[in-house]
Amino acid sequence: MNAYIEMQNRQQNEFNAFPAMFAFNEKQFAEGMAKLGLNPEDTDKIFRGIGGMYYRKTDAPELHAMMERFDREKAEAVASDTTGEGFIFQMFLAELENHEYSYTGDPTDAVAAAGYSLNEIFEDEKLAHGLSLAMEKAMRRN
Repeated sequence: MNAYIEMQNRQQNEFNAFPAMFAFNEKQFAEGMAKLGLNPEDTDKIFRGIGGMYYRKTDAPELHAMMERFDREKAEAVASDTTGEGFIFQMFLAELENHEYSYTGDPTDAVAAAGYSLNEIFEDEKLAHGLSLAMEKAMRRN
């Protein structure tokens, strides 16, 4: 199994369990506020996130800590891959496949989805090596 995908799935499951709601109309907003134990008028007690997400202000520190931990876990996994042939390779391969690299031949979106710029990749030998290996494998799978 791909360690990067396993990490993403675990983190996504944890994020999904966080007390938040997504609303795109008044009915969804009212239902979501009730799910959070609030009335629709209690807008002073919530923050609006991205993509229609809302969460209680009292839960903000927990959300921020969780997101920082997710970033730290990924950074530690990248740092522990001293050759670029382990986690880094798996990360780039997963993102290249998710962004149809074998069809487009352009790694830019996949690299960005992994949280990097192409300049960052080329400045780091193990990132460049892992991306190169992943690009080769992604093309062979097509």
